[in-house]
Amino acid sequence: MTSADFLKSDLPPAQVLKTIDIDGPGRFVNRELSWLGFNWRVLEEAENPKVPLLERLRFLSISATNLDEFYTVRVAGLRELTREGHTHAAADGLTPAEQLVLIDEDARRLMARQQGILDKLQLQMREEGLTVLRQDELSDDDLAYLRDVFLMQVFPVLSPLAVDPAHPFPFIPNMGFSLALTLERRKDKNSLMALLPIPQQISRFVALPSAPGQHRFLPLEDLLLLNIDQLFPGYRTKGSCTFRVLRDSDLEVEEEAEDLVREFETALKRRRRGEVIRMKISAEAPAALKTVIMRELHVTPDEVVEVQGLIGISDLKELVIDARPDLLWPSFTPRVPERVQDHDGDMFAAIRQKDMLLHHPYETFDMVVRFLQQAAHDPDVVAIKQTLYRTSKDSPIVAALCDAAEDGKSVTALVELKARFDEAANIRQSRRLERAGAHVVYGFVDWKTHAKISTVVRREGDKLVTYTHYGTGNYHPITAKIYTDLSFFTCDASLGRDATKVFNYLSGYAQPETLENLKISPHLMKDFLLAQFEAEAEHARAGRPAQIWAKMNSLIDPEIIDGLYRASQAGVRIDLVIRGICGLRPGVKGLSDNIRVKSIVGRYLEHSRIVCFGNGHGLPSKKGRVFISSADWMGRNLNRRVETLVEITNPTVKAQIVSQIMAANFADQAQSWVMQPDGHFARPELAEGEFAFNCHRFFMENPSLSGRGSAGASDVPVLTHDTD
Repeated sequence: MTSADFLKSDLPPAQVLKTIDIDGPGRFVNRELSWLGFNWRVLEEAENPKVPLLERLRFLSISATNLDEFYTVRVAGLRELTREGHTHAAADGLTPAEQLVLIDEDARRLMARQQGILDKLQLQMREEGLTVLRQDELSDDDLAYLRDVFLMQVFPVLSPLAVDPAHPFPFIPNMGFSLALTLERRKDKNSLMALLPIPQQISRFVALPSAPGQHRFLPLEDLLLLNIDQLFPGYRTKGSCTFRVLRDSDLEVEEEAEDLVREFETALKRRRRGEVIRMKISAEAPAALKTVIMRELHVTPDEVVEVQGLIGISDLKELVIDARPDLLWPSFTPRVPERVQDHDGDMFAAIRQKDMLLHHPYETFDMVVRFLQQAAHDPDVVAIKQTLYRTSKDSPIVAALCDAAEDGKSVTALVELKARFDEAANIRQSRRLERAGAHVVYGFVDWKTHAKISTVVRREGDKLVTYTHYGTGNYHPITAKIYTDLSFFTCDASLGRDATKVFNYLSGYAQPETLENLKISPHLMKDFLLAQFEAEAEHARAGRPAQIWAKMNSLIDPEIIDGLYRASQAGVRIDLVIRGICGLRPGVKGLSDNIRVKSIVGRYLEHSRIVCFGNGHGLPSKKGRVFISSADWMGRNLNRRVETLVEITNPTVKAQIVSQIMAANFADQAQSWVMQPDGHFARPELAEGEFAFNCHRFFMENPSLSGRGSAGASDVPVLTHDTD
């Protein structure tokens, strides 16, 4: 395929934004509203007719999960600032209180849209034989079956609770979902208010026996209402509603904690009891019930969302069933790189041949697991060092590290306890590693360690060789199936030394004085990036080709954005792929004339971080500089986390990144949104019948350049050609 139109085309005319002061805070887009814009793009995929039906349902569920986490962390923080009287404005000029108002307006619109989309999807699901039933649609046989399900699988774990002076209102944990009831005793008409907290261990939807090709489900709350007589004998239901609470989930950890693990365990318990940030309640809730619930949970009216429809849309993921593959994405089996196959699965031999970059999920993450499993059982391996930010519950990587430690190898694991919502899992993993004999360290109290590094030291002849893995994503085999990330394997001695110095820094706090091919935050990375922006600006001012390409999840750091603005004003052409939050305004006359931004939302979650500089030769060029990173361009990543920025010098790997990965992302139209100067995103306009290139499909169909084996890389399609 020839060079992508996106790269060859002229920049659209820059716009004048009369309502925005481009010399002041208006040059930035608000972080929180930009994030909501991303979640709108996720929700739009639930309406996309080109997406399989159950995958649309999954996108709907993801949009709800995203919104819940946003409220429990970001909105919770803004609310706390507002309550404490903070009026300091964000970079875009909005105070915390002003942001909360705008967030609430947009989020309520988004939640209403979710319900509307759900209604449409349910109609289409019924046509396909997938039905979420109403109580009045149940047959006598259904009722008998459900009675047995209730008694055998649900009743034993329920705790019905009366609410009266002798029985105070119970604690409802974060994400807690409950059924509230007004009951009347049959014999004397006395009323009773009761709560039925619904344990999260019970499936939200109950499957019923169905005819072949049919799948029928009943929401759990309807099953409970059908069996109130089993829970409250002698009573009948006079009114009911469901409600769900979200609580402040940010952790506060004492900086001087003597035992960091114990401090995090205590903080996790506090998280469950954080203040309620938002409550969703059935729109038809009896007024008396609603009043009591709000009073007991200390919820104000502006924190209540009345829902006409299903509460807990995130639970819809349970209905994305494997039994209907015709309504899911076509199956895809990640590739094993040919070079690894050429070496009969020997990762060390494949890496010794030359550097190798794997593009997940298109190349299987099993190669990362195999790298560590092979190291664990190789008698020539003497030491393994590994960072762990997020990983799976039964992690094969942790198992391999334990095997290595039990085999007598020196194993050091940097476990990040501050990985949000994975703190408890990481505590369990750290204890498992310690029991196996690994040396576990936790890094810094005030900085998260977000870098993705693994080193294996192997005795080969009379020398020690360090094999290194640098990644853009977590060591998590499950998310690696749906996140697009990069795994760079090398036995280059300088990259091995750099990795070792970073590990020594994490365990000993001694900042490395020199790094050869690596930049790390919070010390060097931001200054280096700003210097590279300025170097490109100098090339532009001197009349040389000047270009920057970057791809990441979020761009919000004000200094980085201003650096990009300065480069644009000097004439540097800047093309960005930013999946989520973007605080930069592209295409504004006099500010960002030469900057374009796009977002890709599709089958896979774009997660890899890449930055390329023309280095006086434009892009693509063999003389350009190419980096992969663990860091987004956000204040937290650049100022408060340990992150890596790794320069890629191997020509084949550079070509893979520039001429395959970046070019395909720029060429994509099928899953892309283009950012407008006002901060909104719009789908690219296509002529009727025009082919829309899909980068995910391209990567699924074509192997990566550096993973090719003896067949060579000459027949691998690329989308651009080096200019020199």
